[in-house]
Amino acid sequence: MAQSKADRQAAAKKAAATRKRNAEKDRAKSQAAGKKAGSTRQANEAAANARDAKGAAKSAAGGIASAAKSATRAAQQAGKSVAGRVGGAGKRGKR
Repeated sequence: MAQSKADRQAAAKKAAATRKRNAEKDRAKSQAAGKKAGSTRQANEAAANARDAKGAAKSAAGGIASAAKSATRAAQQAGKSVAGRVGGAGKRGKR
């Protein structure tokens, strides 16, 4: 038996609602992944800056200014990394 027009319309509305729900779920997942990736990148930069600071501190007296700059950058990047993880954790936790 053929479907009536009303049946087809109801099925189309249901399918559209499902597509919308799935798109919202995918978007939320993507945003959380982006925050985590950014936070990881910042943590890696902080570690690299800390290594630079350590190396500059070991070198000649001219490296003191470089060591101070690298240490400052390391602290800033570490702060961004922590803030990024804390900010993204709340959104990822709600499912």
